[in-house]
Amino acid sequence: MPKAFDIGNPPFDRLTPNEAETLRSALDIAYFSPGEAIIRRDAPAEALYVVIKGIVEERSEVDLLALLGPKDTFDSRALVHDHSGHQFFARDETLCYVIPRKVALDLIRANPRFAAFFYREISRKLDELANDEEARRYGSLMHAKVGDLFLHPPVFLAAGDTIETAGHLMREINSNALFVRDGERVGIITGMNLSKAVVLGRQSIQTAVGTLANYDIVSLRRDDFVSSALLLMTKHNKRRLAVREDEEFVGILEEIDLLGFLAGSAQVTAGRIDRASSRQDLATAAREIETQTRVLRRQGVKVEVIAEIVSDLNRRLLSRVFDMVAPAKLRTGSCLIVMGSEGRGEQTVRTDQDNGLILAGPVQGEILDAFRHDFFDALQSFGFPPCPGDIMVRNPAWSRPLADYLADLRRWIVLPDQAGHMNVAIIYDAQAIAGDEQLLDDAKTALIDMTRGEQAFMAHFARAVDAFETPIGLFNNLITSEGTGDALDLKKGGIFPIVHGIRSLALGQGLRETSTDKRISRLCDLGVLQADFGRDLKQAFRFLLMLRLDGQLAASAGASGTLVRPSHLSSMERHLLRDALQVVKKFREIVGHHFKLGMF
Repeated sequence: MPKAFDIGNPPFDRLTPNEAETLRSALDIAYFSPGEAIIRRDAPAEALYVVIKGIVEERSEVDLLALLGPKDTFDSRALVHDHSGHQFFARDETLCYVIPRKVALDLIRANPRFAAFFYREISRKLDELANDEEARRYGSLMHAKVGDLFLHPPVFLAAGDTIETAGHLMREINSNALFVRDGERVGIITGMNLSKAVVLGRQSIQTAVGTLANYDIVSLRRDDFVSSALLLMTKHNKRRLAVREDEEFVGILEEIDLLGFLAGSAQVTAGRIDRASSRQDLATAAREIETQTRVLRRQGVKVEVIAEIVSDLNRRLLSRVFDMVAPAKLRTGSCLIVMGSEGRGEQTVRTDQDNGLILAGPVQGEILDAFRHDFFDALQSFGFPPCPGDIMVRNPAWSRPLADYLADLRRWIVLPDQAGHMNVAIIYDAQAIAGDEQLLDDAKTALIDMTRGEQAFMAHFARAVDAFETPIGLFNNLITSEGTGDALDLKKGGIFPIVHGIRSLALGQGLRETSTDKRISRLCDLGVLQADFGRDLKQAFRFLLMLRLDGQLAASAGASGTLVRPSHLSSMERHLLRDALQVVKKFREIVGHHFKLGMF
């Protein structure tokens, strides 16, 4: 009985202790020489195999599909579904654990969580993966670091400064607590301290704050765990803690921000945006949005929910900027729109500016130019870099009257080219966030009317679904457009084909939904996609977005996060990635058949 078998390797980590012992008791080890067939095509598998050493080739009739290495499991399809259509050969000298067919099938029947790994439908596998993440949620929350939370700035007063000065400063920085320096002592004063002194104590607003501050400060470090902060607040009955690095105070952690983190603080950030009265207020809120994605992912929130929350916060932010910098004529006579993944509600990590303005009619040049500059400058100061393609309000081509957009739509459809296709996609994915929403609605209505029945245009438009190869196979030595290495591009190989394929089908049906998820649902309702495949496509899309999000969160500043190295994934994630890309491959075939792309 092999004792070295790693029971923590997915999916075997889902077995109960008794089931794990049953498995270990039945294990054997087999040796395969280079080129030897382990499972032949269309033959039922007599066992489930787990690679110990060596490389196993998975092949279709003509193609090499994947290279399987240590800890990879195969072939569940042949085991559960009697045959897989694939064959497996040892590339070099290979050792495998051998789990007898009957033992594997008995475990699959007895343990639904273990069985989920072997389902043909990716949607069922991903549901189980989501359940596992939910179970880990609260432990990961308490192991987050204090530095991950929103901290109020460390602003200092002198002990001799007045209550009036403190009150004005709190309003200016939008904070309810300040540090007070009294010689060698450092204390904290709050808005409640000021109110009680003036209202209940009848003290003058010229009273020095040094006599009102609390010098019994409880502090902790930025790299302390959130659980430590909760413990200190409870133990010392404090509503706020000072945060320090070495001997320097670097911020104040408020109870509401800690509780908001544990319960989900998006609503707190939304409230700050709605109450903002200055650019500085919005800059503070923008920094909070930046942390929301990381917080929500750590909390185990599903990627589609994260995208919805972050998109809502970003739209609120841009709407408030618009209200602050746009003159009255623009606020009522134009429509501010966001495009791309932001428009579809699929943006999770802040990238570049991707916005535009539709005007009801001509606007005086000086007024429009000033708004373009102010809006762009505000967003850039909040951390939104310029769009490399210059698709943003600052560009006059994307801030002009509706009539001009409609004239270009006609040209893009009658005389299509790659740039025209991209611009049609941009308008179709756009979402109104401020101003007169009817202007965007009119533009989309015109677009749908112009493309109705235009089969040649729609086919050329949909062809971009084949712009990149689906990177299925050769996971351990993949060569990508970014260079050589064991990486694949999630966006090019998986996310973009789904987004654009669904966009093409949706436009062809004249749908008004914007998000890819909702478009899939509507296409299923209309019978364009089969319901079972639509469910798998949704789940594959969400899984690819989740992998991209994890890559973005782990990537250094400026990195795209779309390259994923399968060798860094768990065995379960690698299998799911292969399943997801198989769904993408099938979807491309569906789109090609629907638009008869083989004729072009």
